[in-house]
Amino acid sequence: MILVISLLILSFFLVVVFTSATLSSYASTSEPILNQPINGVVMKGVFVSMKQNDNVSPLAPDNYIEDSLKMISNAGLNHVRFVFYWEAYEKDPEAFMNEIKSVANAADKYGLKIIYDNHQWHTSSWFEEKATGFPWSLLESNSEYTRGGGGNTHDNGAQEFWADWWDRSVKGDDGKDGWTLMAQFLEKIVLTVDNHSSTLGYEILSEPHVDNKCHWSKIGKFNSFIAAQLRNITDKTIVYSMNVPIDLNSHINISPKNLAKMAPSDKENVAFKVSVYAVPEGDGYQEKRFDLFLETSDLTGVPLYIGEWNNVVRTKEDGITKLNPDLSELTITDAKKILDSLKKAGVWGTAFWRWDYQKVDTDNFNLVSDKNGKLVPTKYLDILEESVEGVYGSPVDKSTSDTKESNLINALAKTGKFTKDEAKEFVSEMQNGVNEISSSDNIKSSNEQSNNDNQSSDTNTKEPEQYDDLSELVDDIKSHAIDIENIALSAFQDSGAYQGANKEIQDCIDLAGKIGEKLGDQEIVHCAEDANYFENKLSDPDNSNNIDNTDN
Repeated sequence: MILVISLLILSFFLVVVFTSATLSSYASTSEPILNQPINGVVMKGVFVSMKQNDNVSPLAPDNYIEDSLKMISNAGLNHVRFVFYWEAYEKDPEAFMNEIKSVANAADKYGLKIIYDNHQWHTSSWFEEKATGFPWSLLESNSEYTRGGGGNTHDNGAQEFWADWWDRSVKGDDGKDGWTLMAQFLEKIVLTVDNHSSTLGYEILSEPHVDNKCHWSKIGKFNSFIAAQLRNITDKTIVYSMNVPIDLNSHINISPKNLAKMAPSDKENVAFKVSVYAVPEGDGYQEKRFDLFLETSDLTGVPLYIGEWNNVVRTKEDGITKLNPDLSELTITDAKKILDSLKKAGVWGTAFWRWDYQKVDTDNFNLVSDKNGKLVPTKYLDILEESVEGVYGSPVDKSTSDTKESNLINALAKTGKFTKDEAKEFVSEMQNGVNEISSSDNIKSSNEQSNNDNQSSDTNTKEPEQYDDLSELVDDIKSHAIDIENIALSAFQDSGAYQGANKEIQDCIDLAGKIGEKLGDQEIVHCAEDANYFENKLSDPDNSNNIDNTDN
């Protein structure tokens, strides 16, 4: 027993170590972290997206986070760039962190990777009603930052703030500088989700403003400072972002050399986030723009992460180039052309803009919609799924998982104990519990148990449902102190041994009990030692017809 459990625990830790090394150890090369570049979506949340002056709790579809990540996974995508705003945390810290936790848990369950994106758009809602970003505690006590002064790159209010931000002169209510306060805010998120298998990395600050040529190197110092603070508590990927505006004719002198100055000094396991909103070839301007990013990547040795992509049309209004929602559209041809160009360029990953239950005027920004409280995909999700599969191919893990799940459903139905719908529901319940707790968490070694329990198995008089510890029960079954082939499943489910087991083991025991209409003691042993024991048997057509005879 000791040897078996030791091997199980060793195997578990080897898998964890190998997986962590494979997914997170990415140094300054163009090699992808996963077996293929990460392809996913930019996802907006609910409470993490609140503006600080919102006085009404946001309404979202039921189970928005859970259903979204399940749909994203089912679409063959493998990651999410999850957007959050610092001012939303200041608005409601508890709701904010609870949503961050729910994302990590759901992503674990559905096999997705998450990049947590510290986002800002037009600086802060302090500067304009439609904006979201920096918290008011950095702004309201400074008379220079006029409420409603405008948060876009050409607005005076925003330019005053960003100049101070790069000089590190913005202070919070407690007198601490803004860089330190932002680092402390991001550290809260890292400490909350870094131990999750789904966590791929963290983005320092999306699309910082550059209004002056002197800002380039100052952004590099800022990114170096934040990255160094985060490196004290995480070795996962750190992403830094391109600036706005990106205008090749701008007075701020956009060039690969200047863009390279924004990179943190420690470039190990770092990616450079840029946006692509058109086919980056065949069009002189878009091609030059994308080549600018590729040259920057070559200079720094840091790979490109296309943290936003779509297809839009921009037109000039009052001398300012703006997105035109009425003229913008995305076809499957456009999507494949964009992804094909990105694949040829060897980018590290792509994230489609965007996944959000709130409708926006630009239709092709809406992957899903809220239909009376239910999350419904739009045609653009089909376009995204088809284009990713067409350019990058189907993820092997997803197709294998789908086949195994289908085999399991069919095998359950063949036993005659389940209808097809009941089998689907049961398998869904099992899948929803995967990854919540590791399979080694609730089984102690028999050696440890013997140190804490001096009762001899020879004098055992307990029934299986009277045990409070699963490993103790397994030991007594294997030593034949317990020998019962007809255990009531419902009674055993109320036992401490069952309640203390992790979700995967509980699902295995439930499956064994429901298939055979009874639970045998050896079935409990099988589930304790391999939570997938019966699922694997059912998924194997050669074994599924004989499942009722196993150990009974």
